[in-house]
Parts: sequence; C-alpha cells; structure tokens
Amino acid sequence: MINNEFYSKAVHGEFELFALGDFKLEGGSQLRNCRLAYTTMGELNGKKDNAILFPHMYSGSSMHMKSMYVAPGLAIDPTKYFVILPNMLGAGLSTSPHNSLPPYNDGAFPNTSIGDDVIVQHRLVTEKFGISSLQLVLGWSMGAQQTYEWAVRYPEMVKRIAPIAGTARCTPHDALFTHVAADAITADPAWQEGFYTSGGAVHRGLRRHARVFAMMGLCSQFYKEEAWRAAGCSSLEDFLTGFWENWFLPMDPNNLLSLLSKWRRGDVSSLTGGKLEDALGRITAKTCVIAFAEDMFIPVRDCRAEQAMIKNSELKVVSSLWGHFSMLGVLPDDKKQINDALGKLLAADV
Repeated sequence: MINNEFYSKAVHGEFELFALGDFKLEGGSQLRNCRLAYTTMGELNGKKDNAILFPHMYSGSSMHMKSMYVAPGLAIDPTKYFVILPNMLGAGLSTSPHNSLPPYNDGAFPNTSIGDDVIVQHRLVTEKFGISSLQLVLGWSMGAQQTYEWAVRYPEMVKRIAPIAGTARCTPHDALFTHVAADAITADPAWQEGFYTSGGAVHRGLRRHARVFAMMGLCSQFYKEEAWRAAGCSSLEDFLTGFWENWFLPMDPNNLLSLLSKWRRGDVSSLTGGKLEDALGRITAKTCVIAFAEDMFIPVRDCRAEQAMIKNSELKVVSSLWGHFSMLGVLPDDKKQINDALGKLLAADV
C-alpha cells in the first residue's frame, strides 16, 4: 500500500465509498473489502426515474466528468437529473493497486474488467439508490466502454446511451497502443515490477507515458497549427511538460497499468460468445454515438462501424483539431457540440 495524496478529496472533491464486501472478479480473483467510490449531483425524485450514470475515462475520476459536463444550464442539469458519477476499480479512488493490502497490493493487483466495473455500478444503482431505470448512461473513452457494457448487459434498465469516442470492443490498433503506453512506464528501472516505494520514483516512465499520449491523442494538424496555444501554453515543450507530464506525474503507475490492461480487454461480445453484432443487437436504448473527427485512438470509421449494428441509433461527428481530447472542451465550440448532442438525445422520446 502506498500513500498518495493525489487520490484524495482535497484533489478530487467529495466522494462516498460503497462497500461491496468480498467481490469476485470476472477473471476469478477476489477483491476483499472492495469499495466503489462515487459522487452524485442533484436529487433523486420520488419516482426514482430521473437518474443519469456518467462513468469516467482513462486516468480520470468522477471529478473530471462532473466539472466538465454537469451544471445548471447544460444538458446534464443537476436541477433536473440525479447524476451518479462512479469511479472505476483500479483508477485510484475505488479499490486500486496503490490502496490495497497484500496479497493484492501494488504490482500484484489482479486484472479487473469493464464488466466488473459495470456489475459493481449496477449494485450501487440498485442496492444503494433503489433505481430500476436510467434516463441516460454516457461516457468518454473508457467511459464509452462502460456505457456499451451497461446497454448490452442491462438493456431493460437503460433508456438512452451516448458512448463518446470509444468502442464496444477494443480494436487491435488500440490494443497495440495500450501495450506501448504500458511499456513506457514499465521500462523505467524504478518501476521494480510494480513494487516501488513511491509513484514519484517512476517519474521517467510517467513522463514517457505522457508523451505517448500527446503523440496519439492529438492529430498532426494540431501540432502544425500550434493549436496547443489555446491551452495557455507558451511553446510546444511547455505543452508537453506543463500540460501532459503535469497531468500524469501525480498518478500511481500501477493504477495506470491496471486501467490500460482493462482498456485492452474491453469487449462486450464476451457476453455473446464473441459475436459483436449479436451483443450490439441487444441494445434497446436510444443511442447517439459521438465521434471526434481527428481522433487517432478511436477513428470515426470505428465508431460508425459499431453504430451501424445498433437499432435506433445515430452518429454525431464533432469537428475539432483536439482529436481524442476534444472532450476536454478546451475550445468552447467543442464542448458546445458535445453538449448540444446530449441535449438532443435527452429531449428525444423513448
């Protein structure tokens, strides 16, 4: 167990812990005294029919989704909806490598799956809040993986979904990327097979990891046009160090590796014998697949191919040089395009 103040309420805001007891993972291991961190905004109405579930992305937390897209006047308005923002297993606030006791501490933490996350979220939604239907499930990147899993695993509960820049089955290209991103961390001698004394000791690996994300997460034209200036950076090096390295350096390397492994193995067709079309055919929710035009992680063509397998669905393409990270809303128009698509989806009859 490693003490890391980054994974605290001081950094991520208020959150609660839902006790799951000894939770058996899909892979067969068991997380003892497993806990799911979550936060909520808004009030659950008497009918318990105004809930939205908003899981987060790789390296993120409930704080990021809440601060970006949940506010009065936005589509996800907490004066209208009860918004539940869960944190993935392994991501730092829920049970994770850095906060687990032996035998599953640090580098010995077992693989968790997107399915595991959705199962514990389902327990939270039903056991803690007594909710039987969700107006919307949405998420970006790994949050989109969880969104698809919800719609396939619990179709009767989900009225609408908005998977944003993510796929229902991890593509071979993204699987390759997750290996490279992981190798950037584990190649640091200070990693020590996951049993380092502090996450900061692995700073060289974390810095390399950050630059891999800077390379793949943004398109070539972004760098040609020096679009990083919109983030308040003074130079390319300032963007790479002050924006990207600064993002990853406080994080626990094993937590990131746990998420990369989960991302790589994400596949809703595991519920239908490997048949993706059958899995997506289970979805009954009204669906808006949101893709980013310059995304090199999740190209539009990958989103379109899966959207074509979903009944009652449409594809919305957001135009921005910020590629996969258009979701950050650095450019106001990026956030507006996404928020407008969510507003349209929530206004639609189901």
